[in-house]
Amino acid sequence: MRCPSCGKVDDKVLESRSVRDGAAIRRRRQCLACECRFTTYEEVMRENLRVVKRDGRSEDFNREKLTRGLLRACEKRPVTEAQVEAIIADMERAFEGESEVTTQQIGEEVMKRLAPVDQVAYIRFASVYRRFKDAGEFIHTIHEITGQNKE
Repeated sequence: MRCPSCGKVDDKVLESRSVRDGAAIRRRRQCLACECRFTTYEEVMRENLRVVKRDGRSEDFNREKLTRGLLRACEKRPVTEAQVEAIIADMERAFEGESEVTTQQIGEEVMKRLAPVDQVAYIRFASVYRRFKDAGEFIHTIHEITGQNKE
């Protein structure tokens, strides 16, 4: 690994830890030249999962983009980054073996896992994913998640 501080490639591993339910390894490293400490992640490379967008375009699955969206929905809520990582890892396992999925499939899988974790974060995520146009859609989703009948 190239040191992010000095650019040298000689380092030592200080600590290794399994993350994402064993799907990746987090390594703490220290540069032997400047003693800068940094973190790297190692995971198995698999065939890129393609995502079919609403307009029909297709692009590679971007884990970081989904993580940012989930973290934004969970902002100022009692949801940890570890819980967000677990939701995404579980969703990725649901699509193992698939080469292509739609944004709708991803959104539904994430919402299914987010609802039991935090209902407010679920509503926030759903409002962006489902493109809510008015307060009525919020109310309908709140009734849906709380099990109340709309009157």
